[in-house]
Amino acid sequence: MGIGGGIFLITIGAILAFAVHAEPAWLDLTVVGWVLMLAGASALLITIWYWNDRRSRARGLPMDVVDETRYAHPAAPLGADSEIEIRHPPAPPG
Repeated sequence: MGIGGGIFLITIGAILAFAVHAEPAWLDLTVVGWVLMLAGASALLITIWYWNDRRSRARGLPMDVVDETRYAHPAAPLGADSEIEIRHPPAPPG
């Protein structure tokens, strides 16, 4: 659902709970509004927790996990005395 969906649910719930004064016999709009606000708040909290968890896991990775491939500039001479090292990713097994 995400942040936008949570904010949307909170907004609709607040409108139903505090601004709508209609009272249908079969539905209590104030209770529906509070339920929607709680659902929106929980969606926001879950989304924030999820993104925080992803961020903390990404920070824990060692820096040498990323295999960097550098290519020489097209105008640079390629030879034994070249200062640019070209590394190719390892071939898949098999």
